[in-house]
Amino acid sequence: MKLHAPALTRLYTFTAYGEGYVMVNGARHEASVIVLPERIEPWPVADFASLAEEHFAALAALAPEVVLLGTGARLRFPHPRLTAPLARARIGLEVMDLQAACRTYNILMAEERKVAAALLFA
Repeated sequence: MKLHAPALTRLYTFTAYGEGYVMVNGARHEASVIVLPERIEPWPVADFASLAEEHFAALAALAPEVVLLGTGARLRFPHPRLTAPLARARIGLEVMDLQAACRTYNILMAEERKVAAALLFA
């Protein structure tokens, strides 16, 4: 009989969040970030007012099924012209506050969905 340990995979999940930060697999992040099951990337967006169409085009290039946009402490909806690259790529967009985005991401990631959380802190 052969016994093999299963291959370890490192999937990124939110392990904590609070005012002005999130923790992913125990690592603290305090600036805009994109979290995918397989990797974390900085997101060069200073705040909600700085969002531009190219930021959503960069998200579309990652090819997730759905993007969870966490807009900080309160829910704010970006103009549809900004999110048009996601619509053209047939990628779903859900907008919510940062904490709700973290919780929803963990659920979808656990269901093995190809999800991206794009988080803004300001």
